[in-house]
Amino acid sequence: MRPDLATHDGLRIIPLGGVGEIGMNMTVFEYGDDIIVVDCGLMFPESYMLGIDIVIPDISYLRERKEKIRGIVFTHGHEDHIGALPYILRDITPPLYGTALTLGFIREKLKEFNLENAVEFGVVKPRDKVRLGAFEVEFIRVTHSIVDGCGLAIRSPEGVVIHTGDFKLDQTPVDGELTDLATFARYGEEGVLALLADSTNIETSGFTLSEKYVGEAFDEIFPKCPGRIVVAAFSSNIHRVQQVVNTAIRFGRKVLLNGRSMIANVQIARELGYIKIPDSIMIDLREMNRLDPREVCMITTGSQGEPMSALSRIAMNDHKQIKLGPGDTVILSSKFIPGNERTISALINNLYRIGVEVFYEKVSEVHVSGHASRQELKIMHNLVRPRFFVPIHGEYRHLVRHRSLALRLGMPPENCLVIENGDVLNFNNGAMAVSDKVETGRVFVDGKGVGDVGNIVLKDRKHMSEDGMVVVIIVINQASGEIIYGPDILSRGFVFEDESQEYLDEAKKLVLDTLAALNTSVLSDWNEVKLEVRRILRRFFNKTIERRPVILPMIIEM
Repeated sequence: MRPDLATHDGLRIIPLGGVGEIGMNMTVFEYGDDIIVVDCGLMFPESYMLGIDIVIPDISYLRERKEKIRGIVFTHGHEDHIGALPYILRDITPPLYGTALTLGFIREKLKEFNLENAVEFGVVKPRDKVRLGAFEVEFIRVTHSIVDGCGLAIRSPEGVVIHTGDFKLDQTPVDGELTDLATFARYGEEGVLALLADSTNIETSGFTLSEKYVGEAFDEIFPKCPGRIVVAAFSSNIHRVQQVVNTAIRFGRKVLLNGRSMIANVQIARELGYIKIPDSIMIDLREMNRLDPREVCMITTGSQGEPMSALSRIAMNDHKQIKLGPGDTVILSSKFIPGNERTISALINNLYRIGVEVFYEKVSEVHVSGHASRQELKIMHNLVRPRFFVPIHGEYRHLVRHRSLALRLGMPPENCLVIENGDVLNFNNGAMAVSDKVETGRVFVDGKGVGDVGNIVLKDRKHMSEDGMVVVIIVINQASGEIIYGPDILSRGFVFEDESQEYLDEAKKLVLDTLAALNTSVLSDWNEVKLEVRRILRRFFNKTIERRPVILPMIIEM
């Protein structure tokens, strides 16, 4: 044992994100003076997060201990596991470890931020082991909806922790690379201190369908399509792209890649040998418009109905180069991400309006999950046979139901814990307990601003979106306190000014009467004047039309 490990507080596991929520996956493992981090993901904004682009974990705990961080270890290359990295690297720059495709996606992402040279990259293969301070990490191949996914066996002086990452037990994966059940079983034989397992699909019974089912669905749809075919999918789902390409070749169609991330990710996967696309079938937009529609297959991003995506513009008949209509087919080959249902429904409706046939998850098996259902989770538990179990990667109800599954498999209740972000899970001398709570939370990214938008700003945005805004402009003589101009009242999202001028004139008179009743000393204090204006107008609007707009008085002294 190293001398610096002689005194310690045991093994500490601290989720900074991804527990009790979908996305933002990030977990700290700490022993003595050594820290490793598993994943560094983002979360897409929820409906109330108006104007927010993405959400990332609060890394205050890591920022204060950055000299202890030996590395960030990645399970796979989905955005909810790698997407926060460009923002995190502004504060900490430990080496990054992951499989070739995962780090390939990360390199491409860091190039956008000019950070590709800011960190060291450690490329690993499944069954490789990496020593990081007090920890040894073995990468274990798992099948998921992305190539090169791995679970982790994290060995510490307290014992081995198995972190499954996102996984399912696909027995017929597109690339033939099965989940490495033998390695999971080997650790189960050796003895596993704790299992941290994916809980996303705990509510789904049986087994998750194989990715090959999607290829079979494509084989059924393609020959029935008399025009162009557009397949929308996540750009990271390389197996899905490969199956679209294979089907297009079988039915004599050329392939066009559309969308910046789709083009970039497929290029990375081709260079690394994870996808095979003959150059002879690749076309660009100019060639597409010269070909018979029956010879065209486009693979694009935009499956979530993103407003500025090519697919949304096509659906609105607003794309300059791509026009679809009767006879053409769109296949939305991805899951409806919670919160995006309304925009995706609008996308589908608009596609139908222009005469396009649409296939999507609810009407055809053009998408399968990448997460283990209950029977697969049971298999993982029985292979690993941990002493302790902690469900991760899911909303709170998922975690509770996963704990219930572990209890039905015979685990003692005291050995199964449901924890939340920020909980410090401590393993010491064979015992497990939540020993502390650290600062954690969500950091909002809005444009180039990171963390400068908080809950108060979001509350104001929500307030303005629901009740509108009223601006009151008043010019006051600095010496005498006399009102020189105004009050002029402008409204946005509150009432239509042209049709409500009498109402706004009544509000102006009320403000004038209120200000006339104030003495000169009060009029010389801008803050007091603003408070009075807000108070009187808030009461007036609430009493007369029961609305509560954001009221912004602007006082100008002359």
